[in-house]
Amino acid sequence: MVKKKKVLIVDDDKIVLDSCKRVLEAEQLKVTLVSNAQDAIEQLEKKYFDLMVMDVKMPEKDGVYILKKIREKWPLDDWPELPILVMSGYPTSDTIQELKKRGAREFIPKPFTPDELLAAVQNVLKRSEKHGKN
Repeated sequence: MVKKKKVLIVDDDKIVLDSCKRVLEAEQLKVTLVSNAQDAIEQLEKKYFDLMVMDVKMPEKDGVYILKKIREKWPLDDWPELPILVMSGYPTSDTIQELKKRGAREFIPKPFTPDELLAAVQNVLKRSEKHGKN
């Protein structure tokens, strides 16, 4: 039996959360939804995820905060590989560079189609599997 990949989705927009869940569950992925940075950190403390898909701009604490907290709580040597796909409606090259420097693997601009989301998720997971085998 093939183990379902677990995906954590972090976004303050319920429509985006519901849309992502519908698209990814149709592909047999196990999806957990959270609407803020603090809930994302709490989920990461409790469970292992194969992928985190997160928004950058959120009220209170943003995506950069999440990545900073991950690195503070789990130094790179202690942290199992967590591929991160960033989505944003406000892509700036500075923000994208900052997030990549902190561990984000790929970026997808909002709005995106279900096919674009699925392609980005599959790409990140595929690269992660190859990296894990080396």
